[in-house]
Amino acid sequence: MPEGDTVWRTATRLDQALAGREIVESDLRWPGEIATADLTGRTTLEVVSRGKHVLHRVEGGLTLHSHLRMEGQWRVEATAGLPARWRRNPQLRALVAAPDWTALGLRLGMLDLVPTAHEGDLVGHLGPDVLGPDWDLARAVDNVAGARVPVGQALLDQRNLAGVGTMWCAETLFLERVPPWSRADELGRETVERVVARAHRLIDNGRRHAVQSSTGSQRLDEAHYVHARSGRPCRRCGATVRVAMIGEPTRERTMFYCPGCQGGLGPTDDGRPQAPLGSNRGAARSRRSY
Repeated sequence: MPEGDTVWRTATRLDQALAGREIVESDLRWPGEIATADLTGRTTLEVVSRGKHVLHRVEGGLTLHSHLRMEGQWRVEATAGLPARWRRNPQLRALVAAPDWTALGLRLGMLDLVPTAHEGDLVGHLGPDVLGPDWDLARAVDNVAGARVPVGQALLDQRNLAGVGTMWCAETLFLERVPPWSRADELGRETVERVVARAHRLIDNGRRHAVQSSTGSQRLDEAHYVHARSGRPCRRCGATVRVAMIGEPTRERTMFYCPGCQGGLGPTDDGRPQAPLGSNRGAARSRRSY
């Protein structure tokens, strides 16, 4: 699932392409009344992100809300000469065109059209946005430090702070040498503040680059310390990086970590050998376990 910095870049790209321009074509391919809505003739006011949500505000007090989920994306293509294949694409869920640029929403996980005044019905539950004007370190620390769940699970709970996904969660906890399964409310406020501040710095830096990197390298194979590196040696201590599940049943997420740097095997890790992701054995194990 795209992280907050990726969604921020998506919203910024859409805003640059559409803000202040009249919508000359709209096509919302989603079940329900939204499928018959027509935004043509309205002007895009702005497109902003809220955590992992995209809010496209248009003239007349309406907001087109989308969430990318696991595989969604917004593409921006030139309106002039837009290939017909895009309109025929079975993965197209939304098309919003201005005279110069057209936004294409593919494989979107959520799509809603609501009064702008009612955006809170969709995003009001979110905690402080790591990249938003409402960012509040103290409130985010309060939320995480008060969570009676593993700290990795608390960081991924968008009600505590909005924008942290599995990648930045894993990289943050590794850099701070905090075991992901440590109870958040038992870590101490100083440790939680250090973790939350680190997550904010990483994501804030990530929004400025096409490659999300915690190591400082922009090479894809060198960009991360633990994320997606299970079965490979830790860049810091040499132990084997591992992956296990974290969170409540039916809502578990993958957590990459280093047992050598982060306090040993996690409680949901069976300790069996893990092949590097991408190898045949690793792929088979991933299908069985995750």
